[in-house]
Amino acid sequence: MHKTVSDKDLEKLLESTTGVETEDLTKKDDPKYKWVRQIMMSAKKYHKLCPYYDKRTGKCFLEMDYKCDRAGKFDGCPVFIKYLAKKYDEITSKGKRLPMDFLDLPLV
Repeated sequence: MHKTVSDKDLEKLLESTTGVETEDLTKKDDPKYKWVRQIMMSAKKYHKLCPYYDKRTGKCFLEMDYKCDRAGKFDGCPVFIKYLAKKYDEITSKGKRLPMDFLDLPLV
């Protein structure tokens, strides 16, 4: 059975990346929180391990100096969540439509 990240863990990680208190995120039904959650679930459909994890060296492609201590498991990974939050900010600042699937993320 696959272990999924809990809502509390995701809220803590988003709080650390955005600096906004998690109570505000959940009360307002924050679209950023919903989108990050949706993309993480979509990524789990296609990948067992993080798509940005190098199995040979054990490093993360998102942060090249970062040795992945999670063995490639990206569910709840702070680096992966920061990347998705950054992508959300980039896409919304450009005024483009948000992708609804993880595979569409590089196309935007």
